[in-house]
Amino acid sequence: MLERIDKIVASQGIYSRSEVKSLISKKRIAVDGEIVKSSSVKADPNKAEITINGQKLVFKKHVYLMLNKPKGYVSATEDRDHKTVLELIPEEYKGRDMFPAGRLDRDTTGLMIITDDGVMAHNILSPKKHVQKIYHVELDIPVTSEMADGFASGVQLNDGVCKDAFLEKTGQYTCLVTLKEGRYHQIKRMFGCFGAKVVELHRIAMGNLMLPEDLKEGCSRELTEDELKLLQQL
Repeated sequence: MLERIDKIVASQGIYSRSEVKSLISKKRIAVDGEIVKSSSVKADPNKAEITINGQKLVFKKHVYLMLNKPKGYVSATEDRDHKTVLELIPEEYKGRDMFPAGRLDRDTTGLMIITDDGVMAHNILSPKKHVQKIYHVELDIPVTSEMADGFASGVQLNDGVCKDAFLEKTGQYTCLVTLKEGRYHQIKRMFGCFGAKVVELHRIAMGNLMLPEDLKEGCSRELTEDELKLLQQL
């Protein structure tokens, strides 16, 4: 699909529209070896070779980042009172219209997807998709079989009965919880029905997409092709 060259280059988040126009006026941008003389020149970003100052532009229609979210950050694009997860992504992506696909509470850590693909985000977040998410949970009291049975049958909250959830005990005070939905403070409220307080909450998976052990807290990176396929399957 043909698009204006200034729109193509600006969409990558490296240069603003005005900076692109300046580059064109200085004859710094070329398409398939020909110097671009006007911002109205059109090209197919997936087929044409676009160079800026002699360097090839690697065009990406969308970017998908995996973030290991630390505590203290809110899942928003902007917030007047708290730091947002967008402050954690590398500078090279901040010129794109990135946003978190889903949310984690400010004191919850773990796997988040940051993207500029609205369609993909909708598919991840749509209640109709029932995308499973797995959390590692630490409680202030021992994990009991009563909790596991209650989660499996559906916990009654003040906003309705939760969908059945799977609780796997991993230690006296720890467990893995698999959810099929994402209500506000859901896991904390579910455990609260059993007199338990969540001490630590860490998301380790979305569907079959797992948080890599080598992705340090506060760090992010682009998804690999295989990881992106797992995300698309959601």
